[in-house]
Amino acid sequence: MARLPSITRKDQVAAKDYAVFDAIVASRGAVQGPFTMFLHSPEVAGRVAHLGAYVRFEGSLDMRVRVLAAMTAAREFEAMYVWGAQTGGARRLGVPEATIAAIRDNHSRGIPPEDAQVVEFTRQLLRKHRVDDALFKGMQARFGNDELVQLTTAIGYYSLLAMTVNACELEPAAGAEVLKA
Repeated sequence: MARLPSITRKDQVAAKDYAVFDAIVASRGAVQGPFTMFLHSPEVAGRVAHLGAYVRFEGSLDMRVRVLAAMTAAREFEAMYVWGAQTGGARRLGVPEATIAAIRDNHSRGIPPEDAQVVEFTRQLLRKHRVDDALFKGMQARFGNDELVQLTTAIGYYSLLAMTVNACELEPAAGAEVLKA
């Protein structure tokens, strides 16, 4: 059970924060997941939602790359909610089961090289707080500066979500795949 009450209805926030609530619903269809926690600080919720809308829906970075980074960040933080929220989308985007299993089980065997590069970039950044020069140059050659920064930002965004759901002990949505720590 979450440590904070979930905010899912507009009447749970002050009238001055209705616009933030409405903007989150407009961009995501409902208030759910981490935003049920972020709305305890509506200003934070609005700013995170704005960044998240770009990272998740608007940037030019390939969706498959975003979901690989999101799953890897979820695994690195053992963020059950984020993991469960990402695996369905990964499958819809054609991410092989072997890749999902490798990320879940914390290894790289069986991951296609292009996916492995993204997973390794994410792992290095989160584990070592740096990225090896050769890997960075390979990512830069593959994505260019703009999309490399978008990827790095996505990793940061999903790390923020992971830390929030972990601190608040937000459980995976009903029916979502459960990550075992």
